[in-house]
Amino acid sequence: MPRDGTGPDFIEALARGLEVITAFHQDRPTMTLAEVASATGLARPTARRILLTLRELGYVREAERGYALTPRVLELGVAYVRSMGLWDVARPHLEHLVRKTNESCSIAQLDGSDIVYVARVAVPKIVSLAVQIGTRFPALQTSLGKVQLAALARDELERVLAQPTRSGLTPRWQPDAAERDAALRDVRARGWALTDEQLALGIRSIAAPLRDGSGRVIAGVNVNCHAAETSVERLLDHHLPLLLQTAGEISADFAQLETVPHVTVSAS
Repeated sequence: MPRDGTGPDFIEALARGLEVITAFHQDRPTMTLAEVASATGLARPTARRILLTLRELGYVREAERGYALTPRVLELGVAYVRSMGLWDVARPHLEHLVRKTNESCSIAQLDGSDIVYVARVAVPKIVSLAVQIGTRFPALQTSLGKVQLAALARDELERVLAQPTRSGLTPRWQPDAAERDAALRDVRARGWALTDEQLALGIRSIAAPLRDGSGRVIAGVNVNCHAAETSVERLLDHHLPLLLQTAGEISADFAQLETVPHVTVSAS
């Protein structure tokens, strides 16, 4: 996260606080003051003041070995999802899709060269990668990412993929530009994407784009499965038609939601 703003309105202290929050992740859920300072590049006194402020606000707690985030941090992400209305719109459709496929289904959006999960209905199964709201993966190696990357103009695509991933995962598939472009052309032509163990061993999924009222792709929705349990043929023959129907229904409902006037009534 850049700490040097581009204008006089940039608040460096806020940027530093967010940087401390994002320094925590699955591989390091608890960190000492020294580790926070090292991970963020902040001076120890600065990191300490930020941690104490976050603790007072309820976003950080003191742990056995340093500091850890609290569940209140989830409010930051939930506020984003709620502000879009995506979860309220998608929830019944995702639940119906899960019942029909008996597989986990998710919605994710692009964030730089990554996808970030913003909605999910999971089926208890053993998979090689844990996914929850806020999880991020490199976009190009996921079906959810492919359907969104395929919708970008060439210049925008290059700009997005030039940004370094913040997922901490090294995907199995490392295509050159020609192979990448061919894969995205196929996605554009079909209108959906398949990923077969390109992100990680055992992970197989299909995804379709979600669109707003203007037809712009705003997210992706997928059906995710374990490669040892669900064949590509099963994904394409049975799950794909259900997925495409679900994507169309969510997009239609979201477009309708956008047309509803939102009126704020004053308490006075």
